[in-house]
Amino acid sequence: MAAYVPPGWPAGVHPPGSEDFERTAQAWLLDVVPPDYRLHGVLRRYPLALAAMAAHHAEACVVGAREAYRNARTDVGGALPPHALEALLAAYRAEGRRLVATAQAVHLVARALRGEVFTPQLEDTAQRGTGGPAAGAEAERQAAQRPSPDQPAAEPAAGQSTAEPPAAGRAATQQPAEKRAPGRPGKARKAPAPGPARNGGASTRKAKRDQRAAAS
Repeated sequence: MAAYVPPGWPAGVHPPGSEDFERTAQAWLLDVVPPDYRLHGVLRRYPLALAAMAAHHAEACVVGAREAYRNARTDVGGALPPHALEALLAAYRAEGRRLVATAQAVHLVARALRGEVFTPQLEDTAQRGTGGPAAGAEAERQAAQRPSPDQPAAEPAAGQSTAEPPAAGRAATQQPAEKRAPGRPGKARKAPAPGPARNGGASTRKAKRDQRAAAS
């Protein structure tokens, strides 16, 4: 079974724990640093020391490339035609991506030289913590089933009215047929008979007096 290497592992370097791992790692690291680094015997005898120097060198290259990209228009913008300046900026961007990838690969090799073992489970921890793709699909299905605030309400069935009768209409239809006497439930209270008008007797007496005066 082949040994596992993490994403970004440099091509040409054998997996950690293999027979040629240190030899291939040292050869690759010497290609990362300037050629004069080969003159130092300590870097050739101790691959971990070489990896430490290579890491600092690669990080410095990334910082320098970013600074040069930011100042390119100020440094040579007035001396280069527009198309040449754009080509220079494109070169800085391409080299910046390459240098970042190299710096990350150097760190991986240095970790392996310290004895760290890479496993697929360590790379997949974040995905397991969130439940994996199945949990994400289930969450999306449940979200799709929940009604949206913008979704209209369901239409009523044919012949079914959704509006309630107005309060005044309900009160009119619920009026009792007859009034109940207070304090005596179950027995209807009769309406009082209309009495004679207050001035009805005076009118009658006046009419009689008029009749007697006419007769005499």
